Formats: sequence, structure tokens, C-alpha cells
Amino acid sequence: MTTMLVGLVTNAVSDESRWPGWLGWLQEHAWFSFVALGAAMAGLTALLAGLSETRPPTPPGRPEDGAGPPGAAQVLRSLPRDTAAFTDRAAELERLVGSVRASQERGEGLPVHVIDGMPGVGKTTFAVHAGHLLSERFPDGQLFVNLNGHTPGRTPVQAGEALASLLAAAGVPTQQIPVGDDVGAVTEARAAMWRSRLADKKALLILDNAASYRQLEPLLPGGSGCLVLVTSRKRLVANEEVVMSVDALPPDHAVELFVRLSGRPADALGRDVVEELVRLCGCLPLGVSLLAARLRHHPSWTAEDLRGRLVAARDRLGELHAGERAVAATFDLSYRDLAPERQRFFRHLGFFPGTDLDPHVGAALGEVSVVVARRHLEALYDDHLIDEQPGSRYRLHDLLRDYARGLAAEGEGMDHVQAVRRVCTYYLAALAVANGHIVRSGAAVPPAPDDTSRVETPALESRADALSWLETERANVLACVRRANGLDLYDLVVRLAAAMAPFLRQAGPWDQAVGLHRTAAEAARHTGDQRARGDALAELGVVRRFMAAYPQAIEALNDAVMVYEAVADRRGKADALNQLGIVWYLTADNEDAARAQTEALALYRELGDRLGQANALADLGMTHRQMSRFDAAVEAQSEALAIYRELGDRYGEANSLRDLGVAHCLMGAYDLAARRHQEAFDTYLELDDRVHQAYALNELGVVRRLTGDIEGARTAHNQAMTHFTELGERFGRATSVRHLGVVERVTGDATQAIRLLEEALDAYRELGSRGGEAASLSELGVARGIVGERDGAIEAFQRGLEILRDLGDRCGEAEVLNHWGTLLFTSDEPPAARRHFDQALMLARDIRCPLEEARALEGIGRCDWTIDWPGHGVDSLRAAVTVYRRLGLSASVDDIERLLV
Repeated sequence: MTTMLVGLVTNAVSDESRWPGWLGWLQEHAWFSFVALGAAMAGLTALLAGLSETRPPTPPGRPEDGAGPPGAAQVLRSLPRDTAAFTDRAAELERLVGSVRASQERGEGLPVHVIDGMPGVGKTTFAVHAGHLLSERFPDGQLFVNLNGHTPGRTPVQAGEALASLLAAAGVPTQQIPVGDDVGAVTEARAAMWRSRLADKKALLILDNAASYRQLEPLLPGGSGCLVLVTSRKRLVANEEVVMSVDALPPDHAVELFVRLSGRPADALGRDVVEELVRLCGCLPLGVSLLAARLRHHPSWTAEDLRGRLVAARDRLGELHAGERAVAATFDLSYRDLAPERQRFFRHLGFFPGTDLDPHVGAALGEVSVVVARRHLEALYDDHLIDEQPGSRYRLHDLLRDYARGLAAEGEGMDHVQAVRRVCTYYLAALAVANGHIVRSGAAVPPAPDDTSRVETPALESRADALSWLETERANVLACVRRANGLDLYDLVVRLAAAMAPFLRQAGPWDQAVGLHRTAAEAARHTGDQRARGDALAELGVVRRFMAAYPQAIEALNDAVMVYEAVADRRGKADALNQLGIVWYLTADNEDAARAQTEALALYRELGDRLGQANALADLGMTHRQMSRFDAAVEAQSEALAIYRELGDRYGEANSLRDLGVAHCLMGAYDLAARRHQEAFDTYLELDDRVHQAYALNELGVVRRLTGDIEGARTAHNQAMTHFTELGERFGRATSVRHLGVVERVTGDATQAIRLLEEALDAYRELGSRGGEAASLSELGVARGIVGERDGAIEAFQRGLEILRDLGDRCGEAEVLNHWGTLLFTSDEPPAARRHFDQALMLARDIRCPLEEARALEGIGRCDWTIDWPGHGVDSLRAAVTVYRRLGLSASVDDIERLLV
């Protein structure tokens, strides 16, 4: 459980200018691999029920391997299209619609409706048709999830995976979807979030192909206004569900469906023959549709011709049970009517490890061109042997998938392996194209294998195209990895994991990425490819860091470093050291962080890796700033900025500008700091990155407050808070609330300041942010002192100082000492106050923090004046005026000059 409690282990101090320049969250176009049966989607830690609601932002220096987070999109209309094959089920529909209408009119909670029945009976068709009929009653959305409870070759979808899909579909950004190693706790957290998301909503949810009640129970909304339709081959009996069994069609309805789909007049068919045909296929809608399609595609056949063929097919399948034989016979009849090349293509579709496919995948499976594959797929759809899905994609019915696999297994066992190898090779080629759009400028793109030159890949012309394709194919690629691993195709497992890594870094879900990279590391061990094993371990460490599982991240990254050293891979070692430095930075192990980044920087320079140099320099600059080494921070960050500009890396440029602004603010160069933050904000605006816009706004607000523009500061922090609230970014929101508390304190409303600061303090503690906690405690001490709560103020200062000293933040320490000295001075304890100011002055001068130096000098001067050392007091006050003037803080200068007069 502890690995799930995502704490932003921080080094924040009293102003946002003193906490790390967190880089934004990796957002995955929504992960929707099971929703809408593979419909294409545009770009996806809030743990409820006692868990944290935010993940750590991307650590210092840059977003990971992508030009920023893909936008999360709400996809609340995902029902498959209604089918013409639906035939009259008036009684069942009337019962369902009547049940829903009655519950809504009485204001009662809607019960779950479980639709069960044998394979091929039309459960899904019935549920989808009912969903379309009822859609107007559920204006907040209609969602469809295939749980794969009985899909051949696929394991049932786990509840946690389905919940991730649903949350993404409901507009939850990827960074808020709970992750962790405790599957049960993650599922509970996601279920709680899902229930919260649908509270007071009127939405329709179809859970198709459920394996058990246990699988679907966590997916049930908590609100009373949502309707859930469940389809299953099993009778899932629970307490409050309405169970509706869908049986085979009545003979009259089956005949009507056959006539309609055959495209022939009823009197031209022969009623007796049609009745026998539908009886031979068990009056199952799937079988009736297939038979009618056969007749429609053979104008020269009579219904009697079709009957003879069906009887022969049933005889061939006589070893099957009666129900299976009824459906399989219709499959066999349709299959044998195909041309040999189409038969082979159909058989190979059964080898596909994924759920839905497009012509490019079909081409890889069938060893044909995309044009030919598209022609085959369209023909198979016309023959009712595959279903069409949104986005020009296709899917085999579960029974047809099983039938195709059975045909292939009869004489093409080795071809199974080759088909999987071909489709994996196709995905590697397509992933290379997609990564070319999403990987940042200068970063290495996992190459496609040498044998992909003849592979046809989809036309991905932009980053948006690449993200949409990746979202659509994510589940299929991961299914291919599992199948390849099961077939001992370890080289493909390693390559696919590496090719998916850039996308999973930014889109998540990260617990899914952990499983992938673990599998890849083990596969590389089988192949003996130590370099690939190092790559997998390094990716595992990065993802563990995103999950705030820092000990596991350090372990994986240290293992990667050792593997790279063993094979003399300097670039791999540099990357792993860079990532180790980031983890140590986040855990405030500053010396280790600086050592790792310095070593990584040296390796990157030896290799001539410009992006690596920029990243290491940026991260080193962050570490130096965190250690109050401001000159070193500016030097490193300035060099990083120059390289990012050389490479045309706009995100790197913006991030370095923002961190330079933070350092300049701490060094008292407020005009320069404001310019840097504005430049960063403008770039983030251009990149449509709202998370980083909000960070930059908070930084701008700090500068405005320090330079006397109080209303400008309030506006900036309020705008940042709005962004963070809408994005669900609790850490950023807590920081905005804290800064607004400081604004209220400065403008004289100490009571409101205390309320806001206590809210921020609670949030930081829940998130595990020690730096944020220290910053809030420092300001709380000031505000409590103003309202006369002296003991509470001292307690806040003491706790804040302990944290800051533990973190090694000397600038923050100096600020707390100055605040504490001011409290003691106003409490008529000037000697004790002077001791605090003396300590603050020593710290501020040592780290070259002019604002705290000026505050300490002012405090010392006022204490000496009061203690009856006016000469000493005047000297200190005049020294403070000199520093304040250099900083451009005229209000502080005026205060002291009035005292001197």
C-alpha cells in the first residue's frame, strides 16, 4: 500500500521560487483500449478512499521523451452502431424500457440489468440496440466496455484495467488515475474515483461479455441515475439485479430475419425450406445472418441448394454438441464458400493476439498488401464473418475467432508463430513512425528492425496522428507482447517494449508499463542481450520514479548502471545516472544527485550527445538551486538553455527559462526573473501545456508580490489555481493556495491567511510534500503571530526549521529565522530576536540570497536600536536600505528611512 501513497517528496520552501521546478505530468490521451471496441481516440495520483490524489510531476528539467503531455479527451459516446441484423424482440425490449422508465419516474435507483444467454444468441446486439433506444434518457454519456469474459485467446479484462478505461473516457487525466503494486488497493481506489465521477450523473454503461459478478462489481456506478446493462454467457445472479435471459429467436422471427437479410422475396424462397434452414442453425441470430448472407451472395442458389449444403456441413461437424454444431455449421458453410486465398486470410485472422484490427494489421497477418487486406476484410464483413467497428476497424465475433483458430490449428501450427512474428514486425515498423512524432528533438528513437522495409505503415503525419494511433493500438500491441513472450519470441518482446516505452512514459498507465518492462528484462535475459536488459531495467526505474516508488526506482536504475558498465555502454550508463540523479533530487539526497548528474554530464560530453548534456545540465542546475548554490545553478541552467535552443527543443527551453527565473528571483534580480517567467509562460501557452502555464503563473505571482504588485500577484495565483483545479493537480493547487495565503497576510487579513495556509498545509501533508509543509509552516507562523497566537507561531517555526534543515535548504532556513526573529522582536524580546537575525544574516550572505540578507540586516538594526545601541542600529539599517534599493523594493526602503528620520 505504501508504494501507492504518492508523495511529492519535495524541497519546497516558503515561496514557490524555492521548490523544484516540477515538470508536468505525463498524460495519456485517455487509455481506452477496451472502450468502444477499439475506436480511435484522441489523447489520458488521485487515490480516493484515503489515498493521495496526485502523482509527482515530471521531475526537474524536462518532460520525459515527449513534446509535452497529450491532452486528455472525454469520450462519453462510445456505443457501437446499431445493426440491421437486429430483429423484433418486442417483449424483452418492452420489459427493459419499462423497467427503466418506471424507476426513473418513481425517482428510484436504477437496478443493474443482466442479459444472459448462449453464444450467438444476440446478447450484445440486444444490449446495444436497447442502449440506442434509451440514450436520450441518459444525456451524460453512453459507454461500452468489452470485458473479454469469453474471448478465445484473451484473458478476461481485470476490473482495474476496465476502470482505467472508464475513468479516461470520463475525462480523468492520466496523472490522476491511481496506480501501484497492490492490485486490490488500486482497484478500490479507481472504483471509488469512478463512483465519484458518476455521482449525480445520468449515464448508460454497457458491460459486455462479463465472466463473473466479481469482475463487474467494481465497475458499477454509485449514483442512482446510471443504468448498467451487463451481457454474459453465465447467469450472474446477485441481490438487486434484473436478470433478462435472451433465448434463440422464435421461429417466425428467425424466418423474418432470414428473409430480410437474404434480399429475396419471401414467396421466392419457400416457407418450408426457410423454416428448416433457421431450425438447422438453432434460430440463433448469428447463424441466421450468416446463412442469409450466403444466399444473398449467390443469386444462382435456391433456398434448397443452401439447405443441402448446410446439412452436409452439420454432418461434418457431428462430433460437436448440439448448440455448438448449430452455429459452427453455419460458419463452416460460409467459410467453405470463400475463395482459397480468402480462406487463408480468414484463418490467419484467428492468429491475431489483439481484439480489433485494421487493414494494415490484416496485411501483416495475411502476408498481402494493405489494398488486398482491405478488400478481404470488406468482403468478410459483407459475408457476416467479421464485424465492423468505428474507425474502419474490424473484429471477429468470439465464436468466429475460435472457429478460425480451430481451422488454423488443423494444419498451420508453425504458421501461427510466423503470423505473430509478422504482426509484431508490423507494429515495430509503425511504432518507429509514431515515435518520430512524439519523441523530443535530439532523443533516440527505437529503430525498426531491418526486415521492415517492405512493411506498409499507416500515414501518421503529425503528433496528434501518432498519439491517436498509439491510443487505439495500445491494447493490441501489449497483447502481441504477451503472445510473443508465450511463444518464446523474446527478441520481439524486447523490441516492442523498447518501442512502446516513449508513449507509456507520457501516457501511462504506469503500472501497466511496469509489467511490460519487467517482461522485457526477463526476455533479454533469455536472449543474453545485456544491453537490452539494461534498457528494460532503466525504463522500469523511470516508471517507478513516476509512481513515486523511489526505493524500487533506485534499485532498478542501479541495476541498469551495473549492466551498462559490464557491456561498456556509456550512453546507457549516462541515461541511467541521469535518472538516478532525478530520483535523489526528489528525495532531497542532494549530494548524491549532484554526483550522478555530474558523472552523467561528463559521459554525455564524451559522446557528443547534446540533448543528454542539456538534460543533465538542467537537472544539475535544479539540484544546485535546491542546495542554495545560485551562481552554479544559473551557470548550469544557462548552458542547458543554449543547447535546447540549438536543438529547437521548445519544452526544454521553456523549462530552463522558468528555472532561471526562480534562481534570479532568489538572487534578487526581480526584473530579469519576471522576464524569464513570462517567456516560459508564453512558450507553454504556444505548446498548449496548461500544467506548466500554471506553474509559470505561480512563479510570476511570487515576483509580483515581492515587488509590491499585490493585485497582480493575486490574479496570477488565482489563474494558476483555476488551471490546477480543472486539471486535478493537487500539488500545484496547494501551492497556489499557499501563495494566496501569503497575499492575504501581506494585505492585512491574517485570519483569511491562516485559513488558506492551513488548507495548503493539510494538502501538502496528505501528499507527503515535506518542502511544501515547511513553506506553509513558515507562513503560518507569521500569520499566527499577527493574531497573537505566539505559542502556535513558535511551534510552526520550529517544525518548519527542522524540515528545512533536514532538506538542506539554507535559503528557506534563513527566511524562517527572519520570521521568527520578527515575532520575538514584536514580543519585546530583542536580544533573542537579534540572535535569530544574526543566524539568518550569516546564512543569507553565505548563499548570496539578498532578500533574506536585507531582512536580517533590518531586523538586526531594529533590535540594536531598541536595545539602546542606536549607532550599531543605524549602520545595519542603512546597509539594509542599500540592499533593498538594489532589489528595487522601494516600500521597504521608505519604511526604514521613516524610522531613521
